[in-house]
Parts: sequence; C-alpha cells; structure tokens
Amino acid sequence: MDKQKPVARPDNAYFSSGPCAKYPTFSTDNLGTAAIGRSHRANVGKRKLKEVIDNIKDILEIPTDYKVGIVPASDTGAVEMAMWSLLGARRTTMVAWESFGKDWINDVVNELKIKPEIITADYGHIVDMSSIDYDNDVVFTWNGTTSGVCMQSGEDIPVERKGLTICDATSAAFAVRLPFEKLDVTTFSWQKVMGGEAAHGVIILSPKAIERLENHKVNWPVPKIFRMTKNNKLIQGIFEGATINTPSMLAVEDFLYALKWAREIGGLDKLIARAEANAKTVWSFCDQRDWIDNLAVDPSTRSVTSVCLQFTDPNISDGVAFSKDISKRLENEKVAFDIAAYRDAPPGLRIWCGGTVNKIDLELMLPWLEWAYHEELTRHV
Repeated sequence: MDKQKPVARPDNAYFSSGPCAKYPTFSTDNLGTAAIGRSHRANVGKRKLKEVIDNIKDILEIPTDYKVGIVPASDTGAVEMAMWSLLGARRTTMVAWESFGKDWINDVVNELKIKPEIITADYGHIVDMSSIDYDNDVVFTWNGTTSGVCMQSGEDIPVERKGLTICDATSAAFAVRLPFEKLDVTTFSWQKVMGGEAAHGVIILSPKAIERLENHKVNWPVPKIFRMTKNNKLIQGIFEGATINTPSMLAVEDFLYALKWAREIGGLDKLIARAEANAKTVWSFCDQRDWIDNLAVDPSTRSVTSVCLQFTDPNISDGVAFSKDISKRLENEKVAFDIAAYRDAPPGLRIWCGGTVNKIDLELMLPWLEWAYHEELTRHV
C-alpha cells in the first residue's frame, strides 16, 4: 500500500542512543563561560567539577554518605574501574540481557580470569533478578541500551546483602528513579540521558563499596586510570573534583548547563515524565500497526529511553538490510539520524526517547517511519 510522503519534519531529528540529543535550550553561546585554557586542577576547574558532582547528587537524590566521582572513558571506563578495583573478594555473578552486559562478562572471564556464575537472557527478555544469590557480588545493567529491556524496580535486591551490587545505569540515570540503597556501585555517562558531550563517566559508591576498596587487595595489576585508593585509603579528590585524568572543560560547562536545564524544568520527576511520555508515543504507534513491534517481549520491561523495535513482516527477505535501508532513507530525508539497531542486536530500529527529546519531534518523525517502511517493503520482499 502506497503511503503519501509526509511534509512536516521534526525540528530536532537527533534520535541517536549515544551521544544523545542535546537539551532543548542548548546553545554554543553557553560554552562562553567554560574554563578553557585553564588547568582542571586550578581553583576554577575544581570548582566547576565539584559543581557537577553536587548537582548530580542533588538531582538524582543520592544519599549523602555516597560518593560521586567523574572518571575517564565514559560509562565503559566507570564499569571497568569498578570491576578491576572491587571484584575477587567474594564469588561473582554476572548478569546480562544485552550487548554491554555481555562485554562485562567477557572482561571478567578473559581479562580478570574470574570464574563467575553467568546468568543471561536473550534479546527482548530479562533475567529473573529474584533468582540471584546476593551474597555474591552481582554485576548487571539496569537498562539494556541495545535491547530496549529495562528493570522496573530494585525490589528483588535485598537491602541486607553480603555482596556488592555493581549496576551499569547509563541509559537509566536521569530517566528512572534508581533505588540507591540497593546499589553499591552505579555508573553512567552524561552523554546519554542528559545529552552531554562524550568521553566522561560517573561512578557512584556506597559506604559498603568504599569499605571494600579500602580493605580488599585484588589479585591483578590495576592500571593507574582505574585506581581509586592510595595506601589503602579512598582517593577523596576523585569525588571532590580532582579527576584522575584531564577532563574537557568545554564538556564540563555543557553538562553544567544541561543540569541547570533539568533543574529549571522540575528536576528528576520532570525528566522521568518526559521520557515516559516520549516512549509511550512510540509504543502507541507500534501498538496500532501490525508490521512493527517492541523488541521487549514483556511490556512491563520496556525501556523508556532506548526504545528498540523490530519489523514483524515474515516476508521481508533480509531483516538487517531492510532495517538499514529504512534508517538510511530517514537520514537522507533529515527526519531521523542514527536509529538503526545496535550492530550486535537483532535487526530493527532503536529510537532514543530520553528527556532531552521533545515529544512533538517524535510525533512528526513517526509518519516518516511509516512512509519509509512502505517505500522499502517492495524492495525487500
């Protein structure tokens, strides 16, 4: 069936799952106050980095006795820092239901040479978190960025537990309410939900994680860039604005403005509401059509940020090529950039719906998706 080509285009066609759309009031003029050309260890640099840390703690409502640090290498660096510095004291359980969780398993098994318990679920499904022994250290993602499958709560994680919980929350922080009392290590990148510039990660430590750091010596060499202790004591500077390596002060300034925008619109509650409204816009579109569906099998586990979709027509001859051609057609029309599924995920699309995206842009993009689908269908069946 031919579909008429839409006319109206979204004002902002950036639906990439990382780096993600900038906050709606972004302007390069905001960067004029950045401490460029200055040392990040000068007072002005440390003050801005500490301001980032304080705002993260306040907006995310992190307990006062938790530590927040800015670290190198995005969320990946933060997760690796946690695993290289903390694991080995107890038995480890690795949990994965998407690509990055599987990467953490690979590194623990093949680099740290730990023999963990491994629990996985296929794309579109999630692990039963109530089946896990939390006397072990447990490493897991909260939101599967490449699968569109997300934990809905931490109710299955006991408050009283012997092991550490190490949570990769990079597509969840600032989009869902994280139960920090259930999380000993939480990591994210500000290039995700808040649309910051890439390369910087954040690590959040509970008192229990800090105690482990100060009392456990790992059985492998730890690169300098991962070290959080010196002489068996936490390096406090990491959590007060003295980062391990040199951060971009332009990126820091940009993120400060993103955090300011978040405060101005109403903080975490409003960020969550925007993401939920955006995701529901896409879900509703799919629910009304028989040719596209969420990759998440159980609707209660759908991600509100990285919404992953699959084409359901069994007559499509090559799902990978079809999905790529849809994505390319939308990019050529300048109505949706970078929405092809992650390379290791099942073929389909991945549409970012985090709080920096305006719902009207999704509403204007989706008719183009329907048009592109029908345009490509005749070429792929």
